[in-house]
Amino acid sequence: MSSARKIKTVFRSRPTIEGAGVHLRRAFGFDQVPRFDPFLMLDDFRSEDPSKFLPGFPWHPHRGIETITYVVEGSVEHGDSMGNTGEITVGDVQWMTAGSGIIHQEMPKANRSGRMGGFQLWANLPASMKMAEPRYRGVPSGQIPEVTLDTGVKVKVICGEVNGVRGPVRDIAVDPRYLDVTVPAGATFDHPVQKGHTVFSYVIGGKGYFNDDRDAFSHEAIGSSYFDIDRNCLFSDGDLILYEDGEKVLISAKDSVLRFLLVSGRPIGEPIAWYGPIVMNTQEELRIAFDEYRSGNFIKHKKPSLD
Repeated sequence: MSSARKIKTVFRSRPTIEGAGVHLRRAFGFDQVPRFDPFLMLDDFRSEDPSKFLPGFPWHPHRGIETITYVVEGSVEHGDSMGNTGEITVGDVQWMTAGSGIIHQEMPKANRSGRMGGFQLWANLPASMKMAEPRYRGVPSGQIPEVTLDTGVKVKVICGEVNGVRGPVRDIAVDPRYLDVTVPAGATFDHPVQKGHTVFSYVIGGKGYFNDDRDAFSHEAIGSSYFDIDRNCLFSDGDLILYEDGEKVLISAKDSVLRFLLVSGRPIGEPIAWYGPIVMNTQEELRIAFDEYRSGNFIKHKKPSLD
């Protein structure tokens, strides 16, 4: 019988400002490394106020990582130094492997109601791939399969596999899984995960229980203020659940529909040297990256690399 993962730590996403003035919520990043190895950061940029996201993320460099952008409302215009341009809209995914270096911009746009929303996940690259050729994948929503389970649970499979159905994003260094899961009220999502891999869930709607041990004090909780004494084991929008090791997750909706992202990946276990948009293994590699950016020698591969 496979063992269900217990909750290790729960994080509450926190407001921050990035890019040219984009207001967003950071689910984890910087301070939490290496808890989430191989992942570095998850940002939630859902908003009803265009003034807080229209400034966008103008041209900036990346090296040594992958950025995964998933849009759920509005759209994001994209351009990069490989010659890729376009727009990702509702349900689309942009999976970009920065590798040796890429310069790009991402400019959010509102829908007719003035709303925009999505998530950006950063995944680290192992040392052997830090200087690999950059790669860009634009995955339209029509290519992302949705699986409906017997329990009524619906799963959009961006990366990974559910009931024999594989997502369109494959051949990634850290063997990731990325699922958008919707659980009906009262139903349970019982899903196998790779033992030894880092696994977390991020709640984006409704309320639910994220393991079968419904003890609010069986895990660490980070991100609440000292006025918050209403600690429980029912999690909602903006909560991130990091799991201990095990072979599956058990996640149940309470009295409303629960929606969350389920992400997992194989830890790299290497040193991290991180400053701004560049993540390497040593401070010397960081210095070289920034020296090359300032001198105009940052881009190593100038031809488009499209799937």
